[in-house]
Amino acid sequence: QVQLVESGGGLVQTGGSLRLSCAASGSIFSLNIMGWYRQAPGKQRESVAVITSGGADNYADSVKGRFTISRDNAKNTVFLQMNSLKPEDTAVYYCNLVPFNTAYWGQGTQVTVSS
Repeated sequence: QVQLVESGGGLVQTGGSLRLSCAASGSIFSLNIMGWYRQAPGKQRESVAVITSGGADNYADSVKGRFTISRDNAKNTVFLQMNSLKPEDTAVYYCNLVPFNTAYWGQGTQVTVSS
């Protein structure tokens, strides 16, 4: 059974940084494109960053230059380093495959950026 467990969220002031982690169990990780998604209150879930098994990455325009996605295939873990955080980054952050599999959504991790 596949599980994706996100961690590392919290409350931070504008301009601060957080590093999110997503630990994957099961056999889905090493060959798949992984992504971070987020959902703000009252908004649809959106893709934030993606990374291939080889490490190529891509970002939403809203986070480009501030967020960095990385992965450790040996540890089945994907990371999201978030710098220069803004109040509009406030959301629940999730990891999943790209494209996502609805069965793999975890609980997410809350990121709150205060102004």
